[in-house]
Amino acid sequence: MSRSPHFSRRTAAAVAVTATLAVAACACGPGKGGASADGGSSKPQRGGKLLVLNQSPMTNFDPAREYTSGGGNIPSLVFRTLTTRNRANGAAGNKVVPDLATNTGEPSKSATVWTYHLKSGLKFEDGTPITTADIKYGIERSFAAELSGGAPYLRDWLVGAAGYQGPYKDKKGLASIETPDASTIVFHLNKPEGDFPYLATQTQFTPVPQAKDTGTKYANHPISSGPYEVVKNENNGLDLTFKRNPHWSASTDSQRKNYPDTIDVQGGLDTAVINQRLSTGTGPDAAAVTTDTNLGPAELAKVTGDKELASRVGTGHFGETDYLAFNPKVKPFDNPKVREAVAYAINRTSVVNAAGGSSLAEPATTFLPNQAAFGYTPYDPFPAGKSGDPAKAKELLKQAGYPHGLTITLTHSESDANNSGPQMASAVQGALKAAGITVKLDGLEQNKYSQTVFSTSTEPGLFFTTWGADWPSGGPFLAPIFDGRQIVKDGYNFNSSQLNDPSVNKSVDSINKLTDHAAAAKQWGALDQRIGQKALTVPLVHPVYKRLVGKDVRNVVISDWTGVLDVSQVAVK
Repeated sequence: MSRSPHFSRRTAAAVAVTATLAVAACACGPGKGGASADGGSSKPQRGGKLLVLNQSPMTNFDPAREYTSGGGNIPSLVFRTLTTRNRANGAAGNKVVPDLATNTGEPSKSATVWTYHLKSGLKFEDGTPITTADIKYGIERSFAAELSGGAPYLRDWLVGAAGYQGPYKDKKGLASIETPDASTIVFHLNKPEGDFPYLATQTQFTPVPQAKDTGTKYANHPISSGPYEVVKNENNGLDLTFKRNPHWSASTDSQRKNYPDTIDVQGGLDTAVINQRLSTGTGPDAAAVTTDTNLGPAELAKVTGDKELASRVGTGHFGETDYLAFNPKVKPFDNPKVREAVAYAINRTSVVNAAGGSSLAEPATTFLPNQAAFGYTPYDPFPAGKSGDPAKAKELLKQAGYPHGLTITLTHSESDANNSGPQMASAVQGALKAAGITVKLDGLEQNKYSQTVFSTSTEPGLFFTTWGADWPSGGPFLAPIFDGRQIVKDGYNFNSSQLNDPSVNKSVDSINKLTDHAAAAKQWGALDQRIGQKALTVPLVHPVYKRLVGKDVRNVVISDWTGVLDVSQVAVK
């Protein structure tokens, strides 16, 4: 998953496709250590201009094409959805809450039918009422080939959706989405899905008035249901300007604020330039933030030594794990003892240092991220302490038939992004050498790396990758990586071990039926522990993100759902 979301994350497929490129997902800002949650002592006020400085442009700014969770970050300024994330700091932000709907959904006993009712008084930017027909149409247009890019869940989950081509070609629409009246919408699913309220946070659930749909040009001026509307969209999201939507009402939206008069989003900037502008904070940059640029180790060291700058840096977490992946179809990794030996040999102190140090990474022994919402249960199937256990690794190699050690190849990216490059490769190489394992390094250019490791026909025996969740639940974290039914033979495949264990698949189905998220989380944690014993991956680190905000920025909120400063909450001095 990409590590610098809008949040445009981190979403299972898209996130993982770019897993080696950056996440899904993800950053920080004041609120969870370091700076105060309001960015200062003054009360947030209305007025002024907020500036967002980003690396990535907001391309394809259309709710059908966004791959987001929780309503997105910048998209959430314009697009409201049936449900959204709770706009609160830390773990409290992992909760799903109503947005356009009156609650998070009413499931049938089997969780195959979900019903929602809209709040009263909802309006588009032109003052016309928002109805469930607009939501149904918004979902249906996301199936059009020319509007591709969103998450694949609706095609998989909705009855009869697999072959649907969108309303431009099939005007009948999807029978599995019913709108018995203007305020009621009903979804019929192929199988039980207790996480449906989390899916309903994605921007495909944004209402789109059919009469105002301009197809591929809709991104230039999507009709707002949120607190801001689009004034300008130049160069496909490179420069976006928003102003307040006069028909948005806080009485129908408890989650978003609309403090600034205008918000200007500038993309395509260099990371060093972004951090320099934020730290200097002259002119308009004093009221600037970033939603996709972190501080690196060198920058963080400089900032830490400056009391004023340090007060403007916060910590963000996102559900992500960077790990070593095995392909058991490649020798010698077909032998579980060899995989266990590698796990015991890993020196987590050195891998944390390779990731930038303890301020930027936490050691990982679980595949699930270290957050309760995912079902995180502390465990270490191959306990080797902070420095590894080379003696135990040598013992396992001997049992595997390699009493004198062995030589293996580690494939890595030539980029250190996402902890998959030369720095992490050197750390692993050094740790395994102490256990008698000689590691040959095979570095590949970034695009080549992605194409190689995510194809079942070219996947190497040992390589780095990462995974970030589409929403804070164990399902979109474990299932794409370990459910055998999600193995893709002729496209991007993320089940690197190609595990197809009927008991694991059955457990995934069983947990997906649960509508009690806390109960499901416990079971996801137990499943993580079961899978961990198979030594199919070696979790290395859970990344931590550090970000600067401008000196005039107030009311900074960063939830664990995204790990990113929430622009819908920010005020400027």
